[in-house]
Amino acid sequence: MNPEVSSGEPVSGADSAEKAAGALLTVDLDAVAANYAMLKADAADAEVSAVVKADAYGLGMEPVAERLWMEGCRTFFVADATEGAALRAALPKAVIYVLNGLFSGTAALYAEYGLRPCLGSLAELAEWRGAGAPQPAALHFDTGMNRLGMSAGDAAALAADGTLTEGVEVALVMSHLACSDEAAHPQNARQLGRFNDVLAVLKRRFPDAKASLANSGGIYLGEDYRFDLVRPGVSLYGGNPFTGRANPFRPVVTARARILAVRDVPAGETAGYAATWEAARPARIAVLAAGYADGYFRALSSGEGPESGGQVYIAGYTAPVAGRVSMDMAMVDVSGLPEGAVSRGDWAELIGPHMSVDEVGLRAGTIGYEILTALGRRYMRRYISGGVKDSGGKA
Repeated sequence: MNPEVSSGEPVSGADSAEKAAGALLTVDLDAVAANYAMLKADAADAEVSAVVKADAYGLGMEPVAERLWMEGCRTFFVADATEGAALRAALPKAVIYVLNGLFSGTAALYAEYGLRPCLGSLAELAEWRGAGAPQPAALHFDTGMNRLGMSAGDAAALAADGTLTEGVEVALVMSHLACSDEAAHPQNARQLGRFNDVLAVLKRRFPDAKASLANSGGIYLGEDYRFDLVRPGVSLYGGNPFTGRANPFRPVVTARARILAVRDVPAGETAGYAATWEAARPARIAVLAAGYADGYFRALSSGEGPESGGQVYIAGYTAPVAGRVSMDMAMVDVSGLPEGAVSRGDWAELIGPHMSVDEVGLRAGTIGYEILTALGRRYMRRYISGGVKDSGGKA
């Protein structure tokens, strides 16, 4: 690939694998590092961990986590024990918490890989307590998400009865914000108050436990929300954690699809499944080697998304999706581009500096999180670290 990250075009003499790739996904690990540095500065005295669940939001857990470790991150959060075991192989010394808690009958597996469950019920706590030797864990309390987590009544029970946590090292007390993307939402203050109430109840029982409430958006709600440890996720990967505010984080992902063909379509002809797009006048269509199997959603079809379908960036111009996005291909209308600007074998930017992941999510009627985590396995992946590109999946 071109040494200039901004262009992302394949270099001459690229290997046969790149020549055969229908789509390229570039993950800028230097941008991940820059975003982590920004979060550390903005979080002040709080420890900044990293949420690397769902394969680091689709970008590759191992290379992303290894780079974050190099930048000083020591605490990581995954969704389940399978992800935790994979992360442990990459980072033997990391502190790893499992957000989905303790699955029944799996305490031995967690202990084997040194994983810390975020215990969300007294039943999970009892099973973890019965696992044998004292093992660290987090206590997860629900303060308004109404998803996972123990209640305020459970906190009172734990404070009153030391036998409930006997043999358990409570390393962290945590909750999760539901509306941190909207700074003025009253749910934020409501949850902060409830979390402080839980901490007040548990303070004497677990004086050394760290407290954690803030996700990416929560970090920017103010000092009161940061406590001892913050848990950013999407902001690390260049997504916007705010609603109605500019994104301060560097973009991390660039997804490009190869142009398979450029076709002239006579006026009155249709293109794609269900013939939903019709040429109002003689048109040119570029056919791209990426579709919904690659995470370029069918909702990006023309006339079907809330913003009237997807757009891609080609040869310095924006071109709209034409017709239905199919499994392996999408078509875009390049009629407005100069003659000869687009040719077979060129590349179109699906996600990148000219078409942010959040913009793609908006046009698909969803959010950038879903776009990232849906990126398919067929992309040839390139990781940029220290100005060096590596296709082997390691930083």
